[in-house]
Amino acid sequence: MKIQLLTLGLLMCAATFAPDTAAAKKASKKQIAIQLYSVRDLIGSFGQNQHDYTDVLQALGKMGYTAVEAASYNDGKFYGKTPEAFKADVEAAGMEVLSSHTTRNLSEEELASGDFSQAMKWWDECIAAHKAAGMKYLVTPSMPMLKTLGELQRYCDYFNEIGKRCRENGILYGYHNHAFEFQKIEDRVMLEYMIEHTDPANVFFQMDVYWTVIGKASPVDLFHKYPGRFRMLHIKDLREIGQSGMVGFDAIFRNTDVAGVEQIVVEVEQYSYDVEKSVRMSLEYLLEAPFVKASYSK
Repeated sequence: MKIQLLTLGLLMCAATFAPDTAAAKKASKKQIAIQLYSVRDLIGSFGQNQHDYTDVLQALGKMGYTAVEAASYNDGKFYGKTPEAFKADVEAAGMEVLSSHTTRNLSEEELASGDFSQAMKWWDECIAAHKAAGMKYLVTPSMPMLKTLGELQRYCDYFNEIGKRCRENGILYGYHNHAFEFQKIEDRVMLEYMIEHTDPANVFFQMDVYWTVIGKASPVDLFHKYPGRFRMLHIKDLREIGQSGMVGFDAIFRNTDVAGVEQIVVEVEQYSYDVEKSVRMSLEYLLEAPFVKASYSK
């Protein structure tokens, strides 16, 4: 389905994102981050179509979001800003810099040879920029659909090395799933193979609960099969969180301890309303839900 754009366009984002004072006052204190891809129509993403984000960040903070996950790392910058400037802008909006989605896929030659040396030069620069921005988590948002377990093992080795370098710099490294990772390669479920062949000290998993359900898997079953491996959750629904009835959020949140959850991140990919209303409704659902704790930080 097509994503609805704001009718007044990008140049009116400040007006569109005018704070709802009543909702802000009503918001209880819960640590809930937002993936900034949720507001990509206003500020761009993944280094593309950048627009000033200041008013949008201010509005998100006033709504009650407490942290951000970036989706725009490119050439040492976030949304066209230096790491230090991005951190300052987020903090000026009353939020903290929590995490970032970015990656560098292996070339065909690297995949075949297992030589990650050039890739690691890119990652060393990437990790340094994320450290300067105050990132606590760095997450690979996806990967190619591979053909053999040998190729999948190569990526597991690659992720282990990235995670080791992140850990040495005080950052935790993870992988974010979509639905395709629940397909099988040589009779093995991709995501399960990845969990079993990555070092828990170096690689955690950021479960996207919606895509897990779409992949015909049970988030709660995976929590219990692989306890402690899911430090972060992407809380997502077909559109606004809690509106579709497709995702069992109550059961998911009641099993976060066994999963190892430390942070929850809202992501809205499709909208029934304008962007502001959609991200506000998603936040309010979690603020009002009795099964969502005030904090998951350890």
